[in-house]
Amino acid sequence: MSESFAAGKTPTETPEFSALGLHARQARAWRLNDLFKNDAQRFERFSIEGAGLFLDYSKNFVDTRTIELLVAYARACGLEKRRNALFSGEPVNATEHRPALHTLLRAPAGHRFVLKGDVLSDEVQRVLLQMERISEQIRSGQWTGYSGKRITDIVNIGIGGSDLGPAMACAALRPFASPGLRSHFLSNVDGHATDALLADLSPDTTLFIIASKSFTTQETLINARAAREWFTASGKSADLARHFVAVSTNTQAVAEFGIDTANSLPFWDWVGGRYSVWSAIGLSVAIAVGMPRFRAFLAGAHAMDEHFSTSPLDRNLPVMLGLVGWWYRVFFGSGSLLIAPYHEDLRLFPSHLQQLEMESNGKSVDLDGLPVTTRTAPVIWGSTGTNGQHAYFQMLHQGTDLVPVDFIAALTPSHGRQSQHKVLLAHCFAQAEALMRGQLHEEPSGHERDALPAYSALPGNHPSNTLLMHQLTPDTLGALIALYEHKTFVQGVLWNVNSFDQWGVEYGKLLSSHILPELEGKQPSYHHDGSTAGLIARAKRAYDPTNKESPN
Repeated sequence: MSESFAAGKTPTETPEFSALGLHARQARAWRLNDLFKNDAQRFERFSIEGAGLFLDYSKNFVDTRTIELLVAYARACGLEKRRNALFSGEPVNATEHRPALHTLLRAPAGHRFVLKGDVLSDEVQRVLLQMERISEQIRSGQWTGYSGKRITDIVNIGIGGSDLGPAMACAALRPFASPGLRSHFLSNVDGHATDALLADLSPDTTLFIIASKSFTTQETLINARAAREWFTASGKSADLARHFVAVSTNTQAVAEFGIDTANSLPFWDWVGGRYSVWSAIGLSVAIAVGMPRFRAFLAGAHAMDEHFSTSPLDRNLPVMLGLVGWWYRVFFGSGSLLIAPYHEDLRLFPSHLQQLEMESNGKSVDLDGLPVTTRTAPVIWGSTGTNGQHAYFQMLHQGTDLVPVDFIAALTPSHGRQSQHKVLLAHCFAQAEALMRGQLHEEPSGHERDALPAYSALPGNHPSNTLLMHQLTPDTLGALIALYEHKTFVQGVLWNVNSFDQWGVEYGKLLSSHILPELEGKQPSYHHDGSTAGLIARAKRAYDPTNKESPN
C-alpha cells in the first residue's frame, strides 16, 4: 500500500497536482523560441551534469515555476522516501513482496549490505569472481572446445532482460571487445532465427550461455535444446560441459541439461530481468570486453546511483528527466517518446528502453489497487539519429502529434574519423534546433525573397532533451543505463505504480500453453473465441492439408 496519500485518495487528488494542472494551461500556449528570447541564461538554468553525463533540458515547456511545481508534486508523492526505500532493500516490489536491489550489483567491493541476516554484498562479489574466472579463461584461450581449439563465438540464449540488456551492452562497447571473439544473441523462439545464427558457427569453437533464472522459460529452453541438438550432431554429449554454461538458480535442471554446475552462475529473485545486465546475466559482456572493463561498467552505474540518491531533486538527472517526461504524458497528452542516439553503437539502446520503461510503468492499477487516473507509460521507440532523419523525422517536423525526443550523443568518437564525427554532431544539434525553432510559411527561406509555401513550413515548438557524454565508454554506458533505470523509477512513483512487476506478460504465456497442444494435434482443452479457434484450425490444416477440422 502507498503511504503517500490519504486512504482512498490518488496522486491526482492532491493540491500539488491541481496546481500543476492550472500551470499547464499556461505552458501549453508557450513558444519555446520566446522562452529563450526572454531568458539569456536559460541553457545554464535548465541543464545538469553528473556521473559523466550532461543533460540539457532547456528546450522544454518548463520555466522555474514549472520546476518548482513538479518538484513539489514529487515530494507529495513521497519520492525521497521511496528512493530511500529502494536503496535500503525494502520490498518496493509490493505485489511480489521483494526488494529491487539492482543497485547492489554495481556497488564497490568494500560496500557491505545485509538483508535479513544474509550478507548479500558478499554473494554479489562471489558471483563477480566466478564471472572473472570464466571470462578470463575464455579470453586467454585456456578454455578450449572439444577439439582443442580456442572459443571464438559466444552465443547468449535468453529472452527479455536476459537478452536485451547484454545484447545492447555488447553492441555499445564494440570498440572495447576482443577482436578474437564474436558475440551473438538468440532470443526469438522463431526457428528462422536459430537457423540463421547456427549456419555461421562451428560447434568446436562455440560457447553457449543459457540465461534463465528458473531454467524453465519456454522460449529460452526451446532454443537451448535446439543448440544442444545442433552441437551433439558433431560433438559428444560428454563435451557439453566445455561448450555450455548457465546463468540460473535451478542447479538441478542445469545439471540435467548436461551443464557442469561449476559453470552455473546464480542470480537472485531481487534482481528483475530488465535490471539484470549488472548480474551474471552480463557474462557475455564480461567475456567480450574483459572483466576490468565490466567492473568499470558497474562503476559508472554506481556513480549514477550516488548522484540519484544524494543530489537535490531539482539538480538530479534522473529526477528531472522523469519529471519532464511525466509532465508531457499527463498534461500534454504525448503518447510516445523518441529515443534518438546519434551513435551507431547505441543502436539497440531504444529496444532496451522499450522493455525497461513500458514493462515497468505500463500499468493501470496503482499501489493501493485503485485505477490510475492519468495516462501512464508512453510508447518508447527510436533508432540511430541520421537514419531516422531520412525516415520518421518528417512526422516529427510536420506531423500533428507532440513527440518529445531524447537526443543522445558522445562529444568524441571511438574512431579516428574526426571530420565524420563533427558532421554527426552537427546533425544532432541541428535536428533539436529545427524541431524547436521551426520555419513558418510567412518567413523568407534562406536568400529567397518570397515567403515559404504553407506545405513546406515547419511549425516548430517541439520539445527535446539532449544528453551528452565525453565518449561512449564502459563507465559512461553504465551511467546512461542507470540514468534511465532511475528515471523509470521516478515516474513509477509519480504514477504510484509498482515499476518492478510485469503480470501482464504472464497471461499470454498461459494461453499459449493451451494452444500449443492443440497445434500438436492433441484434444482441445480450452474454449477459445471464434477468431482464435479459426486461426488454430487454419494452422493445423497447413501442417496436414487432409485435415478438414472445422473451428466450430
